[in-house]
Amino acid sequence: MSNCLFCDIVSGKIPSPHCLDTEDAVVIRDIAPAAPKHFLVLSRRHVDSLNDADSGVVAGLFEAATRWARAEGFDREGYRAVINVLELGGQTVPHLHLHLLAGRAMNWPPG
Repeated sequence: MSNCLFCDIVSGKIPSPHCLDTEDAVVIRDIAPAAPKHFLVLSRRHVDSLNDADSGVVAGLFEAATRWARAEGFDREGYRAVINVLELGGQTVPHLHLHLLAGRAMNWPPG
């Protein structure tokens, strides 16, 4: 097994049902949801954080997120798509991923 949890999920070494697979990303359900609908959009390419990503990787995450939001129908009710960066930004896994949350009102400021 590699040293990257999300790499192992993306590759299938760790079983996790994929909600959506694209060329650039994999969408899975979050195992500790913070909203009624909480998904993780994982980059297929290992990048530690947004600080290390190029625009193509980031675009691939957001393209997968919007496709999944449309497929699930919460694109019409509203949702939050967020990338946490490093420890103080709330990033707990060193692999670029996006949190996709819906199904309740999202308060502001978030943290």
